[in-house]
Amino acid sequence: MIGVRRLYWTALAGRWRAVLVLAACSLLEGVPAFLSGRLVQLAVDEGFAAGAPGVGLTWLGVFAAVAVAGAMGSRLVWRHVGALVEPMRDALVARVVRGILEAPTPPRNQPDASGVARLTQHVEVVRDATAGLLVQTRGLLVTTAGALLGVVTIAGPLGWLVTLPVVVTIGLFACLLPSIAARQRAVALADEGTAERAGTIFDGMRDVVACGGEQAAAASVSGAIEAQARAAVAMARASALRSLVIAIGGFVPLVLVLAAAPGMVAAGELSAGAALGSLVYLTATLQPALQGLASAATTVILRLLVALRRLAEVADLPPRRPGHAVPVGDQVVARGVTFRWGAGAEPIVHDLDLTLAPGEHLAVVGPSGIGKSTVAGLLTGMLAPDGGVVILGGMPVREVNAERRHRMMALVPQEAYLFTGTVRENLALFAPDADDARLWTAVEAVGAADLIARLGGLDAELGHGATELSAGERQLLALARIYAHPAPIVILDEATSHLDPATELRAERAFAARSGTLVVIAHRPASALRAHRILVMDGADTTVGTHDELLTRSPRYAELFAA
Repeated sequence: MIGVRRLYWTALAGRWRAVLVLAACSLLEGVPAFLSGRLVQLAVDEGFAAGAPGVGLTWLGVFAAVAVAGAMGSRLVWRHVGALVEPMRDALVARVVRGILEAPTPPRNQPDASGVARLTQHVEVVRDATAGLLVQTRGLLVTTAGALLGVVTIAGPLGWLVTLPVVVTIGLFACLLPSIAARQRAVALADEGTAERAGTIFDGMRDVVACGGEQAAAASVSGAIEAQARAAVAMARASALRSLVIAIGGFVPLVLVLAAAPGMVAAGELSAGAALGSLVYLTATLQPALQGLASAATTVILRLLVALRRLAEVADLPPRRPGHAVPVGDQVVARGVTFRWGAGAEPIVHDLDLTLAPGEHLAVVGPSGIGKSTVAGLLTGMLAPDGGVVILGGMPVREVNAERRHRMMALVPQEAYLFTGTVRENLALFAPDADDARLWTAVEAVGAADLIARLGGLDAELGHGATELSAGERQLLALARIYAHPAPIVILDEATSHLDPATELRAERAFAARSGTLVVIAHRPASALRAHRILVMDGADTTVGTHDELLTRSPRYAELFAA
């Protein structure tokens, strides 16, 4: 856990100016807790008890002013806490994503559902708990310390009657913390387990239904949910015991003060104002702060520690050896590549042999769901074959450094992903050094010039996810983005499916004329006609050839083309 813990504290300490501002706000926020009882004592002893109600009211007015100052301190805390929390969250997200990508034993060719839980659950727990630590827990500590110090200063003889029970209560609560922490961790693991179990089943729902395994799948998920429920109940019981200890600890000092104060006042050891001020410290400040502190310690500190520990179990694992191979040239070769989704499944790609020479234009055709996108994943190294190997520039593609591979290969999926920002920022995502002239060249090449002009040029802002654009318009921008990318190998995985035939023709011709290799996962027969060669996928069989050759050699291709 050292790595994540160091990252966590480094991210917070790196914002030292914000820390200093927060400390100053804490001092301002703690003034009412320290002065409340003292001001009540002065109002009684120097004002009302001395026959000077005006003086008493003046001190109470000072009390009100101090309370307003403390409220201003709390408000300032909320304003500055984001400057500490958000950079820390960003650092943890980056670390978790790296841990998922570099895990020594990642889920093979499957989405990491537990990794999603770590991002959506544990990182957000750390973020929220840190905010609570900086706002709630910090404020309660300041309040508790101020109240205890206030009691000692105005009523020294009562100090031990208040301080000792509080210290004992905190000690007992500390003894409960390991048990509460263990149960909190069990809740986190159960939540992650439910996400992983459900994610695996949902991902393979078609197979579950096809095999009639609905009841077994439901029982599997139900078991995970029941385990999560048991963990939550155990956590609730521990929390109830914690509340009981704190309630007793907050009540005993009040009883002791009520029992001892009258005798001390009668003996002249304590003024009436000091006794009343002590009760103010206990009832209005210390008792609520103690209860809130205990609650925060469970809901904030424990959740924070458990979440950090769980993140560290993945993020601090030694990363798998990164790819180091250096390709020579742009040739892509598939030798005996076989791939199946799951150990017991039939191969979706079987013994594929394919050579893509630099500058070649290949179309991949076949019925929907036959595995065309799987071939794209295998060629780019995103998927690991069960048998055979894909070679890029003389090196196994999955051994090539990921950064180098991304510079050499570009995959455009059917779903075009755009982000909030300017059109220029979206187009230059993979070519950050591209000037406007290069971007406009890409825009005009794929036929997106009219769209860019209508949007308002390269400086136009796109909304969240560019939802104001149609699916075809988003595809046009994605195509222009990849055209501006210098990658010599481009794979279009039905990336023109939402374009009209004329626009699709222009885009494919632009990529074909661009120097480099082009692979088109085709959804229209015309795409196959424009290619140098065609790969036909027909279940376990694959056939490669020209259009004329395949009309006679491949019944599947002839059938598709006729249809």
